Amino acid sequence: MLARLAAVRLQEIRQVFRLAPQTSRSFSTALNYHIDTPDNNPDLPWEFSAANKEKVKEILSHYPSNYKQSAVIPLLDLAQQQQGGWLPVSAMNAVAKVIEVAPIRVYEVATFYSMFNRSPVGKYHLLVCGTTPCMIRGSRDIEDALLKHLGVKRNEVTKDGLFSVGEMECMGCCVNAPMITVADYSNGSEGYTYNYYEDVTPKRVIEIVEILRNGEKLPPGTQNSRRIKSGPEGGNTTLLSDPKPPPSRDLDAC
Repeated sequence: MLARLAAVRLQEIRQVFRLAPQTSRSFSTALNYHIDTPDNNPDLPWEFSAANKEKVKEILSHYPSNYKQSAVIPLLDLAQQQQGGWLPVSAMNAVAKVIEVAPIRVYEVATFYSMFNRSPVGKYHLLVCGTTPCMIRGSRDIEDALLKHLGVKRNEVTKDGLFSVGEMECMGCCVNAPMITVADYSNGSEGYTYNYYEDVTPKRVIEIVEILRNGEKLPPGTQNSRRIKSGPEGGNTTLLSDPKPPPSRDLDAC
């Protein structure tokens, strides 16, 4: 009796998610299961392009032949680049065939890492760091400025297909917080780039969007003209020369 009630309830829950807008479960941070749709189901054909098949061989060459499954992450990344920024289930199945594992082993990886997107993204996928240092330095204002300027919600794609905005956890540039990453899928896997833009402001991220919209490129890194990389504004005030050796140690004897 309880098992039958549980099965009925599960069916009701699945029906709710089938009727819900796709944007409500756009990325790997959504519920970690797949529901077939006309543009994302295992019956759709998918294979690596001729150029990427050569890259697949190169990637596999880094691993012992009996450990092909170790290549799952770089192969999923390559598939995502080819697909324009997201992973349909048929692409995951193709990766499973290449590394000779059950498809569920690939699904486990694709649903665990938030860098793998399981629904379409914009040609320029903007990722705002939401971890504590960036949050303290105003990352919420950065995200709000992007969403308002583009007229979308988080994880939605603009009508022209150019932009989407997501959140990312720590990107390792806390000294230059706040920061965003731009994953550029506008030229497929051949021209794919993944660049950091640091020390951004709400005004600057809007300028970055318009630069990308015009097809222009801008140097990655700090957007603060008074800094060099992660150095302090105005230049270094310490460590201006080579450090002196310890006074009580004979370095030549080491």
